[in-house]
Formats: sequence, structure tokens, C-alpha cells
Amino acid sequence: MLHRTPASVTLPEPTAPPLVVSVILNTNRRDDTLACLASLTTDGYPAQHVIVLDNASTDGSLAAIRSQFPAVEVIALRENLGYAGNNNVGIEAALARGARWVFVLNEDTVLDAGAVATLVAEGERDPRIGIVGPMVLHHAEPTVIQSAGGLLGPRWESRHAGHNEDDRGQFADARDVEWVSGCALMVRREVIETIGAIDARFFYYWEETEWCVRARRAGWRVVHVPDARLWHKGVQRDYRPGPGVTYYDTRNRFLLLATHRAPLAVRCRAWVRVARTLVSWTVRPRWRHLRDHRDAMWAGARDAWAGRWGQRG
Repeated sequence: MLHRTPASVTLPEPTAPPLVVSVILNTNRRDDTLACLASLTTDGYPAQHVIVLDNASTDGSLAAIRSQFPAVEVIALRENLGYAGNNNVGIEAALARGARWVFVLNEDTVLDAGAVATLVAEGERDPRIGIVGPMVLHHAEPTVIQSAGGLLGPRWESRHAGHNEDDRGQFADARDVEWVSGCALMVRREVIETIGAIDARFFYYWEETEWCVRARRAGWRVVHVPDARLWHKGVQRDYRPGPGVTYYDTRNRFLLLATHRAPLAVRCRAWVRVARTLVSWTVRPRWRHLRDHRDAMWAGARDAWAGRWGQRG
């Protein structure tokens, strides 16, 4: 039987899905960026816009992106402001395009189908949720967890929950965390308008942790969403960072502690830990191969003490 709607009844207008603008930073990672874009294209979320920030690539990235993904907006960066500053260019553009959610995404990630929709659905469930992040798995080991949300703890020492554990469903439900991995974090527009974008002083490393801490201190929830899945090619199980990471890791941890006025005991412990490591890497023969890291750590500690931030001079 055909049912007709009475003339006196007004049907509600269908609600449009919130606009998600993804921001992807590319520096000579053409193939990785193309794979990331392909996974976004097949994600299935209906209200998406994608911005690729190209940092002076010379590997044909621009031509390949424009050829294979003509709907993707490409912004050529004029200067290198680091992961933090470069992404801020995209975040500003995303807000100008009307984004309700800004999805800051590494170029070396591949999303599972439906990941964007799952993140948005969780974020829209509670207006207090300001940042959401997916389950991050190792690309080379697709069932091994890279990050199930980030923890700081009372000593402000960051670590990834579930790191290098087999994904057995032990993180089954969405839950509040202290921070989410910077390789994929989706931020509500109102959060950025309230607390600002990424702190460009960090340049690279610890910037996503500080952003999440800032959001939580402003009253927003940061939520890990395990049903949204993503595979990250960086930071694999055998990851061995170079001295540059040691520099920014050392310096920027002190910047985080100072910015958010961590307890004096925490800050003192951090300085003692760095001093012990520097001595160990200097006097013990077994650590001679880490002399470059020792010098980088010393430089990071020195610059933190002097208040020198941004790109390493």
C-alpha cells in the first residue's frame, strides 16, 4: 500500500554531514601521498575536501597529484616552517573553506574504509569532544598497534598505549586519552577558534601532545576511536630516529613542561634525566656510537635553557 504524507505535515530537512577538510603535508613523498589520497577517496565520507601542502617537492609530486586527484587543493608553501608551522597554513585554509572538522594527516598513512565517518560520528556524539584520533597500526605489520592513544602520566613522559601489541580487541571502546598520535588527529573547528592552532615554536616533535594538553586544559575531551583504523608507515617497530629527532625531542619536552607549568619536581626530574644520559653517552665506551645523539641532546637542552625555539639554528 502506498502511504502519502498528509499535506499538513512538514518533513524536516535532511541534515547535511559536517564538512571535514583533511590537511596533508608532503615533502618529496609522492608515492606515499598518492596512496594516502587514494585511501581518502575511497573512504566513502560524503562531505570532504582535501588540501595538500607541498613543501618545495622536486619529485614530481605536484604534477602527479593534480593529474590523479584533480579535486584535491594543492597549496605550495613559500617557506619551511616545520611540521607545526606548515600544517598551520593548511589549518587556516581549512577553516576558511568552512570545515567543521580539520583532519591533520601524515602523508605516509593509509586509512581503512569508513575511518573518517567513524571519527566524525564519535566526535559529533558529544559537543565536548574536541579532538578524535584513530587506532594507528604499523603499515608493515598490519595487525600490530602503533598507537591506541597517548599517555603522559604524572611524570609527563609520553608513551603510546598498546605500542607494539597485537591488536586483539583489547581497545574495543572509544575512550578519553591525554593525547592522540599526530599522524592522524581530527580537531573540531571550535577548538581551534578557542585555543588556537599548533604552537609553531615546536617546529617538529611534541607539537600534537601540546595541542591536546592545551585542549584538555580548556575543557575539551580528547578521544581515541579504535573502530576507525589507519596504517602508518613511519615509526615502525625497529624505528631508529636520527640525531635531529633527539634534538627536538629534548628541547621540545622542556617547552611543553614550561608552557603548561608542569610541577617543579617533574621539570627537575627531566633535567636530571638529560644530565645522566649526557654523562653516560660521553664516558661509557658502549655508547660511543651515540656521540651524534649526545651532541644533539646537549644542543637541545642548551636551546631550551636559552629559550630558543622554532627551527634549529
